Amino acid sequence: MIKTVLMTAVIAFGFIHPAAAMDTMMKCDHASMMKVQSEMDAMNSSMKEQKTMAMKEMDMAKKSMKAHKNKDCMMHLDGAMKAMKKG
Repeated sequence: MIKTVLMTAVIAFGFIHPAAAMDTMMKCDHASMMKVQSEMDAMNSSMKEQKTMAMKEMDMAKKSMKAHKNKDCMMHLDGAMKAMKKG
């Protein structure tokens, strides 16, 4: 009985863990910056508010990257991605 419950919990964690890992913040590097920038450029005109907010977050991420503030940069990149997905 206990083995069954434990095995079920382990299997459930195996399915939940990858989904949670997808929610982690992006790395603050040139490739991530370019990926977010290209996604922003691809946004259509009906998403003007989201694009404006994403651009503000992206500008702050670039400033943080220049200042070597990696945690701030990752936070702003994440904010840009979330701003693009709103709506």
